[in-house]
Amino acid sequence: MRNEESFETKITNAKAILEKLMDPALPMNESVKAYEEGMRELKMAEAMLQNAELQIHIIKNQEQ
Repeated sequence: MRNEESFETKITNAKAILEKLMDPALPMNESVKAYEEGMRELKMAEAMLQNAELQIHIIKNQEQ
């Protein structure tokens, strides 16, 4: 299993995959695989962002 990557790394990975998808010479089956991989990266990044927002909300509520 991979070490957990940072939010920034997930976004960078998704951008690299998007660039790959922009290549008109990329075969259809590879495009589909790249798209799936990109969506996984974005979903993980979104989950990380939501977790960070929740932590901030908890901290703000504790300060009140």
